[in-house]
Amino acid sequence: MTTLITLEIRRALRNKKFMFFSVLYPPVLYLVIAGGADRRPIPGTELDMGLYYMVAMAAFGAMTAVLLGNSERIAKERESGWVRQLRLTALPGRGYVTAKIAAAATVSLPSIVLVLIVGATVKGVRLEAWQWAAIAAGTWLGSFVFAALGVAIGYLATGDAVRPISMLVYFVLSFAGGLWMPLTFLPDWVQNIAEWIPTHAYAALGTAVEAGGAPHLKDVGILAGYLLLFAGCAAWLYRKDTRKA
Repeated sequence: MTTLITLEIRRALRNKKFMFFSVLYPPVLYLVIAGGADRRPIPGTELDMGLYYMVAMAAFGAMTAVLLGNSERIAKERESGWVRQLRLTALPGRGYVTAKIAAAATVSLPSIVLVLIVGATVKGVRLEAWQWAAIAAGTWLGSFVFAALGVAIGYLATGDAVRPISMLVYFVLSFAGGLWMPLTFLPDWVQNIAEWIPTHAYAALGTAVEAGGAPHLKDVGILAGYLLLFAGCAAWLYRKDTRKA
C-alpha cells in the first residue's frame, strides 16, 4: 500500500493543471477576495476578512486537491482497466481505498501551507505559533473527509459523467459551507442548513483557532460522521464495482 501511495503522489505532482488549481489557485483567489478589506469585521464573529478568508481558502484549496483529483482519477482508472489490474495483486480493496485517501490528503498539504504563508507575508495576518500549527493540522486532517467523498464519486460515476457530478458537488459544498462568503451575510435558513454541511464544519476548525479557542466538538463530530459515511460508501461502491468486473 505504501508503494501505491508514493505512486499516486508522484502522479499528482507531475500533473501541471492539477497542481495549478489545487496549489496556486487558492492563494491567488485569497488575495483577490480579501482585497483591501482585510480589517473589515465580519458581523457575528470575532474575525476580520483577512483572517476568515485565509482559513476558507486553505480549506477550499485542500478540498480542490482531494475531491476533484480523486474522483476524476479513479473514474478514468476504472475505464482504462488499471483498477482491474490492481485487483490481481495482493492489495486488498480497503488498501486501495485507504491509499487513495491518504495520497490525496498528502498532496493537499502544499496548498494549505501556501495560503497560510500568503496570509502571513502579504496580508499581514498575525497569530501565535500554536495557532498557525493548529490551523494547518486541522485543515489537513479535515481534508480526509473530502478525499473519501472523492473516492466514492469516482466509483459512482463514469468517466464522462464524473467531472460534472464532482464539480456540482464541489461548488454546492463550497458555497453552502461558507467558503466563498461568510454565512452571516446569508439568510437565516441558509445558515441553519449550513451548520450540518461538512464544509462549514471544516472551515470552522480553523476559524475557532483564529478566535483563540479550540475547535468545537460539534464540528469535529460532524466531520467524523461524514468521514465514516463517505468512506463507507466508497468501500461499498468498490465492492460493488468488483462484482461487476
